[in-house]
Amino acid sequence: MSIIAVSSYAAGHWIPPGAGARPVESAVTGEVIAESGNDALDAGTMLDYAREVGGPALRALTFHDRARMVKALAMHLQEHRALLYALSHRTGATMADNRIDIDGGIGTLFVFASKGRREMPDGQVYLDGPVEQLSRDGTFLGQHIHTPLLGAAVQINAFNFPVWGMLEKLAPALIAGVPSIVKPATATGYVAEACVRIILDSGILPDGALQLVSGGLGDMLERLDAQDSVAFTGSAATARTLRATPNLLDAAVRFTAEQDSLNASVLGPDATPGTPEFDLFVKEAAREMTAKAGQKCTAIRRIIAPEAQVGPLIEALSARLSKTVIGDPARDDVRMGALVSRAQRRDVLDKVALLDAEAERVHGDPDAFAVTGADRERGAFLPPMLFRCDDPDAAVRVHDTEAFGPVATVMPYRDIDHAARLLNRGKGSLVASVVTRDGETARALTLASAAWHGRLYFNNRDSMAESTGHGSPLPHMVHGGPGRAGGGEELGGVRAMLHHMQRTAIQGSPDILTAIGGRWVPGAAEIEAPAHPFTRPFEALRIGETIHTESREVTSEDIAHFAEFTGDTFYAHMDDAAAAANPFFPGRVAHGYLLLSFAAGLFVQPDPGPVLANTGLDSLRFLKPLPPGERLAVRLTVKHKTRRNDDYGEVRWHVTLTDGAGDRVAEYELLTMNAFGT
Repeated sequence: MSIIAVSSYAAGHWIPPGAGARPVESAVTGEVIAESGNDALDAGTMLDYAREVGGPALRALTFHDRARMVKALAMHLQEHRALLYALSHRTGATMADNRIDIDGGIGTLFVFASKGRREMPDGQVYLDGPVEQLSRDGTFLGQHIHTPLLGAAVQINAFNFPVWGMLEKLAPALIAGVPSIVKPATATGYVAEACVRIILDSGILPDGALQLVSGGLGDMLERLDAQDSVAFTGSAATARTLRATPNLLDAAVRFTAEQDSLNASVLGPDATPGTPEFDLFVKEAAREMTAKAGQKCTAIRRIIAPEAQVGPLIEALSARLSKTVIGDPARDDVRMGALVSRAQRRDVLDKVALLDAEAERVHGDPDAFAVTGADRERGAFLPPMLFRCDDPDAAVRVHDTEAFGPVATVMPYRDIDHAARLLNRGKGSLVASVVTRDGETARALTLASAAWHGRLYFNNRDSMAESTGHGSPLPHMVHGGPGRAGGGEELGGVRAMLHHMQRTAIQGSPDILTAIGGRWVPGAAEIEAPAHPFTRPFEALRIGETIHTESREVTSEDIAHFAEFTGDTFYAHMDDAAAAANPFFPGRVAHGYLLLSFAAGLFVQPDPGPVLANTGLDSLRFLKPLPPGERLAVRLTVKHKTRRNDDYGEVRWHVTLTDGAGDRVAEYELLTMNAFGT
């Protein structure tokens, strides 16, 4: 078998291993299968290439352009994942593990691409929150915006997820418009390198958008400035060392860490043997101990159960774990593969020795277990090991020592307050799970322990068919945690993109804010429409294009008819004396929804044309009641446009209803889908 030369990709060129290269062993056979590293990499050149080539190319695109690019990457990787599967088996990963890492990484790209298209503008400036009125008459306003950092995102990834760990950092940076320099862990870097080759060979990314360091970073961290960022996943000890790099502190470089933690799972008091919740808990705990051979930053390390259920739980969990087939991960009948390396196996056993001082091993013997299709001594295999700690209050190691492998400790709790205190002994975790059907239990644990956790996952018979599992970070939700877990927040939808951007307060006139944000601000100049905007295709409409309608009188007969027709006979519309007694009304007034209907009648152009559909309205406010006999008029303005595909786009219209005195009666944003011209 030939040795894989794990190369780096720097400044547009592949650079093979060189001085300082290290051998990499197969987790399954212990044979050297690759070499990785090159001390001659020029960190300065890589950073310059990212900042001067990759950054400008990405920033020239819109958020939607970049989201489409990420979706294209996902589709391309999906077609080439078989190669990644084959390589990943050598890291000790089973096919089920590959679905978490490789398929999960590709799925994360799809989610971020969708988020970018649906929740970010088809522009280059992200608007954060509403416009702030900073002056009495509205001629001086404020708006928070986000724009891409002008540097590089240096992404340092852990060994356990060479694909997902890379893609979940890469996607938000790309959509934000920031080039990435990725540095995978050496032990599994050959899988990450293959993934990068597939991405670069696709030609989807602009030059400089992605570079790869296989091996050490050299002096790269010393060359970063405040426009760069570092995102790290790995051990708390390594994070502490990197975070303390003098240049990162001096230059105020953004540093995000997602590091190890003592995640826990709580069996609720109601989840007794024989209930669906008890069976679910056993299933989830066993899965979290064995998936990726327990090498997951979100794996369950502490199992917290009611005192009366500790014995039955250990019995049930041990029975399930005993059915786990350990061996060659490429085999279909194997359920748990090897740890990533024999060095990692030694580290786990060293941590197990510390746990032995406070807890009794009740399942799994590292010196006596069966391995299928592989040599137990040559590979990095371990069995699932379950410990029991009967005095968790006095224990120390079970709350601060993470054996990063198939190891967990069961401990009892007396009541919910005690369970919460045990949860919090981890001093900061990525996730804690609670299996319960009791809402009060869930609420009590949330209030007592949410401050120490990045995610709380609740499950029971009602949600278990669709739940994604304790150990599954989702791109929709933040991934990170306080304290020991590092204090970072990876993932989280649009939040993940904002990590790579600068929030800036913009202050100025409505016209200035409109020009910067690409979204019409009330008070900005209006553009007289050359024809009714409903007759104009999507691409012809201009931001600020406006029509003012004729007015219409709203009569008592209109109000009575609307009330009879709809059944809405609320007294403010029907009884003048009762309405006048209400502090909000001068007397009988028109229905708000009647005014919306009349408004549509005033501004709609009824003939077939580019407007395909009305898809809803946002931010509706009724500002002033309209009594019968008053007149109603409408101002309709193109506020924002978002291209959806090659056939149509979404138009957001600012709609203002005014009375005869010109006072605002109601205001809202109308959404329509408009076709492109032919």
